[in-house]
Amino acid sequence: MCLFLQKAYKQIDNYYINQIFSERMKKRFVLLLACLLAGIGLAIAQTPKTITGVVISEEDNQPVVGASVLVKGTAIGTTTNVDGKFTISNVPSSARTLKISYIGMKAQEVSIKPGTMKIVMQPDAEVLDEVVVTGMTKVDKRLFTGAADRLTAASVKLDGLPDISRGLEGRSAGVSVQNVSGTFGTAPKIRVRGATSIYGNSKPLWVVDGVIMDDVVEVSADQLSSGDAVTLISSAIAGLNADDIESFQILKDGSATSIYGARAMSGVIVVTTKQGKAGTSRLSYTGEFTMRMKPSYRNFNLMNSQDQMGIYKEMRDKGDLNFASVYRASNSGVYGKMYQLNNWYDKTNGMYGLAQTPEAQNAYLREAEYRNTDWFDLLFSNAIMMNHSVSYATGTEKSTSYVSVSAMVDPGWMLQNKVQRYTANLNNSYKIVKDLSLNVIANASYRQQKAPGTLGQSSDAASGTVSRGFDINPYSYALNTSRTLDPNEYYMRNYSDFNIFNELNANNISLDVIDLKFQAELKWKLFRKLELSALGALKYSATSQEHKIRENSNQALAYRAMGDGTIINRNSWLYKDPDDPYALPVSILPKGGFYNTAQYKMLSYDFRAAASYNDVFNDTHIVNVYAGMEVIAQHLIFRCIIKC
Repeated sequence: MCLFLQKAYKQIDNYYINQIFSERMKKRFVLLLACLLAGIGLAIAQTPKTITGVVISEEDNQPVVGASVLVKGTAIGTTTNVDGKFTISNVPSSARTLKISYIGMKAQEVSIKPGTMKIVMQPDAEVLDEVVVTGMTKVDKRLFTGAADRLTAASVKLDGLPDISRGLEGRSAGVSVQNVSGTFGTAPKIRVRGATSIYGNSKPLWVVDGVIMDDVVEVSADQLSSGDAVTLISSAIAGLNADDIESFQILKDGSATSIYGARAMSGVIVVTTKQGKAGTSRLSYTGEFTMRMKPSYRNFNLMNSQDQMGIYKEMRDKGDLNFASVYRASNSGVYGKMYQLNNWYDKTNGMYGLAQTPEAQNAYLREAEYRNTDWFDLLFSNAIMMNHSVSYATGTEKSTSYVSVSAMVDPGWMLQNKVQRYTANLNNSYKIVKDLSLNVIANASYRQQKAPGTLGQSSDAASGTVSRGFDINPYSYALNTSRTLDPNEYYMRNYSDFNIFNELNANNISLDVIDLKFQAELKWKLFRKLELSALGALKYSATSQEHKIRENSNQALAYRAMGDGTIINRNSWLYKDPDDPYALPVSILPKGGFYNTAQYKMLSYDFRAAASYNDVFNDTHIVNVYAGMEVIAQHLIFRCIIKC
């Protein structure tokens, strides 16, 4: 029995010993296996890898050259080559993210993936000013050595202002803009580099989509503020719709002459128009309704009719406004009209136009004293100017398109002053093959305008005075005309009867302006570092200006004002034979009026061929080489016809 129990206890002890030993072995085995896996993982983590990829632009599917590619959390990185490709070696296997950035593009972070990565970058409107557009090339601002400033159209455009060039005022440092006239079509006086010439032209050069915009007529700085009729066609971009413009690039210093020659010595304003974008379709409508309120005498420190009559009475008391000095004066107002009525006898009723008594004269002058004519109210209206623009932009990977039409209708703030302008724009880009692209742009505009008649200004070298005969500008007339005058009466000007409303109807200018431009640019990437381009443009501009001076206008009547001998000798609008000192002046216009027509036509051709070479050495040195040639031919035709 005892022997049996001893064997049983021995077997039990062996069983527990084996169980305990087995558990210890399992723990040791698991620990050893864990150490082995950790060692393998550490070895793998320390094994470097290589990342390859390509960076392209979302706008045109073209490679982004010089983009920065950085492994997040490290100092390992590189830049893309001319094909937009990059390769990063010795990247830790623990790296999970790449950071890509480029001037003008939105920085982004992407996860690292096996194989060749494709990264698409989107434009960033907030930093696009870091790219300088010279009209021929696009240059990284870090590589541009000149002085330039970029302005977006949204920041320049002013609602209710159809000519966007006027919106440049105060937008860029060093650029001076003076709006010398509110009439549409008149160019503002713009100075980019100050007055670069005493007698020459200091206007900047306008370049739209790489094509130089020439003026149909050359207008000097003095003429811009003269009010001459030719200033109505002095703006090179009056036919450009403000909603079609993407941005302005102002080249301010002398480096612009290396691109455009001596014509750019006064600076260059480069205009880039809108294009379609790949993968998007957008239909836009812009409607502007602008009401301009009538001017008011409350805003000017001018005398009213009572104040003026007080001054006139004081002058009369001192002997100035007497019959002898006013009755045959070239220009006269209330007192001149009163003396004419005193001297006019109506045979039908046997009475004078105004009785020659102090009571009758005082009553006539008292009526003028309380008249207080509001010329601003009579010559201006609260007209509503309308500007409608419709555009459609779309695009795919193979082509993009932008189409727009616009209509601007201004019924006129002043009498006999109205404008209608219609524009159409087409901008298409095609990717013919992988390395060959074509851009086609067509612009057309038509403007019909009416304005009060005007003549060129003249200056007296002896006295230094500047004047313009037969000036009937409503704004100038309202500011400088006495409020004692009756708007329904005719007074004396240039020895002839004058009434502003009759003159505006009988003396006016009509304009018809047509502007056409067609251009095409072909770009071929011969190989990854070299790009060839060719641009051709055709521009046509035709302007017809008609100035009608009718028989009953003051200007026509002045050429035959021969009331008496005194007026005949004083009237400078009569002709006097220089070969006969004793001959009396005679009228060269005994009846009728004038019909002046001027036609300006310009046909120009522009062809440019260029080559651009870009390369990056050792991921540090960037080489950009641009070479090109340009041929411009212009045909100008001016025809002037004067009929009496």
